[in-house]
Amino acid sequence: MLFTRRTMRRLLSLLFTFVTVLLLAEVCPAQGERAVYGYNLNGEPVTSLASSGVAAVVLFFAATDCPLSNRYLPEIRRIEQKFYSRHIVVWIVYPNFGETSVGVKQHEAAYGVEDHVLLDPNHQLVALAHAKVTPESAVLIPETADAKMFRTVYHGRVDDRYLRLGLEKPIAAQHDLERAIEAALQKRAVEQPGGPAVGCGIIGRP
Repeated sequence: MLFTRRTMRRLLSLLFTFVTVLLLAEVCPAQGERAVYGYNLNGEPVTSLASSGVAAVVLFFAATDCPLSNRYLPEIRRIEQKFYSRHIVVWIVYPNFGETSVGVKQHEAAYGVEDHVLLDPNHQLVALAHAKVTPESAVLIPETADAKMFRTVYHGRVDDRYLRLGLEKPIAAQHDLERAIEAALQKRAVEQPGGPAVGCGIIGRP
C-alpha cells in the first residue's frame, strides 16, 4: 500500500509538470516568435499593436450586434482624432466568438471605422485588458522602446453615460477613458473608472 501511494504521488507530480509545460507553451511564444494579438479582416495574424515611438495604445471592445458599443463608435473616433498627433494608436477589437470578417467589414462601412480593426477569437486582448463587456476600453503603455510588450494602466468604461442597462444619461459627465489617456501621456498616475462598464457580455468559445 505504501508503494502504491508513492507511485501515485509520483504519477500525479509528473502529470502536473506535463500539464504546466503544455499551458506555458500555449501562452508563451517560442523564442524568436512574436505574440499574436488577433487577426485582421484578411485573416492574417496581428503581431504588433504599434510601432516604436508610440506613446499609448487604446483598445475599444465592440460587437456588431451590441447597440451600446455601436453608439460609442463616434466617441471613440473623436478621441482618436483628438490624441492622434500625440502618438496614440486606437484599435477596435471584436472579441465575440462567431464574429466574421465579412460581418465586421459591413459594420465598418456602416459606422465609418477604417483602420486598426481586429478579431480577437482567442481573447488574447480580452485577457490583457481584463475586458468583460462591449463596449469597454483599455489603455496600454509600451514597456519597451520597440513596443513589443505592454502594461495595462486603465481598463473599464469609456464614460458614465450608461449607469446600467436601460438607464442612460443625456450626456456623459465623467469621461473616464479620455482622462486616463491624458494622464498616461503626461506620465501621471492613471485614475481608474468611477463605475462599472455597462454593455453586452463578451462571448467566448463554447
